[in-house]
Amino acid sequence: MKQSDIKFAILPILFGFFVMGFVDVVGISTNYVKHDFGLSDTLVNLIPMMVFLWFAVFSIPAGMLMGRIGRRNTVAVSLGITIVAMLLPLFFYDFTSVLLAFALLGIGNTILQVSLNPMVASVVSPGKVTSVLTLGQFLKAVSSFLGPLIAGAAASFWGDWKLIFAVYAATTLLSLVWLLVGVHEEGKKTVQTSTFATVCSLFKDRYIGMLFLGILFIVGIDVGLNTTVPKLLIEKTGMSVSEAGLGSSLYFSARTIGAFIGAFLLARIASDRFMQCCMGIAVIGFVLLLMADSLLWISILVVIVGLACSNVFSIIFSYALQHLPERDNEISALMIMGVSGGALITPLMGVLSDALGQVAGLSLLLLCLLYLGWISFRLQKRKKNV
Repeated sequence: MKQSDIKFAILPILFGFFVMGFVDVVGISTNYVKHDFGLSDTLVNLIPMMVFLWFAVFSIPAGMLMGRIGRRNTVAVSLGITIVAMLLPLFFYDFTSVLLAFALLGIGNTILQVSLNPMVASVVSPGKVTSVLTLGQFLKAVSSFLGPLIAGAAASFWGDWKLIFAVYAATTLLSLVWLLVGVHEEGKKTVQTSTFATVCSLFKDRYIGMLFLGILFIVGIDVGLNTTVPKLLIEKTGMSVSEAGLGSSLYFSARTIGAFIGAFLLARIASDRFMQCCMGIAVIGFVLLLMADSLLWISILVVIVGLACSNVFSIIFSYALQHLPERDNEISALMIMGVSGGALITPLMGVLSDALGQVAGLSLLLLCLLYLGWISFRLQKRKKNV
């Protein structure tokens, strides 16, 4: 692909990361759906499950599909599924159709994440993959941040929160058209015949296994902090449930800002050294967080940890893609499957929290951070040996 073509091709690809963030509408939608249908927490919690279940189920099939029809066409399929998912609640609004819509959203998002990341690797130079993936994660975070605001505006000004789905459908259609017009070919014309067995065989590679656990742990840290920091605030400062949501907002905002800064720094700084510094800061900040007992210090330390962890996913993913470029479709599928596995950390934290308190539950995340710090030194050592 010519340099001029790459420059224009990266724009619709990056816009795809913005669409990727639409999956987080499940958070605000759950509250509205519960109110609209008078559902119990048990029933309404089926909605997030309908989204994230598919990361485990469809990651490997998405990689297999990508090997057959190519990355560009696979991204197009994912965007088409997302459009259908967004239109469904606008025409059929009952609990069953909502579950189906979010199931389709989860399937579309899984396929999008599996295919979009290696698509970046196919159109930019290896040295810029981490930086561009980080920029994509920033755009995804911005999209996630805007979701509740759009839903609130739709409810306030248009009288119907569901009109957020119309906005998302139109935006996804724009992304699909831009992709089909702006990306005419893939950077690498390789055919990868993938099966479940060939994808799972990647676990025999210890390096890939190490990075897979890294993805699992960083997602576990994200989910764990978002769900546990508010509880920590309630336990240590006596805040109300509604006020304690500040903790999650601070962490999410810090990750968004960190991804934006990281997109520029990672274009100039070696990603292994960058990750080492970030993990050192994260571990120190996290240990202090476990000891802090005031709102001010807990808030400051949550922001520090959020900033330090904001680029880890992109760094690990880029190293995985560059390890075996000829099998990047399969590697992408395996790494995205690790996203669903990250949810395993939260139940373990719950067991510890119920038995010993929120600090004990959060201590499990410290082990995850220490593992990620170990990975950063392994990455540097491996680079010296290559």
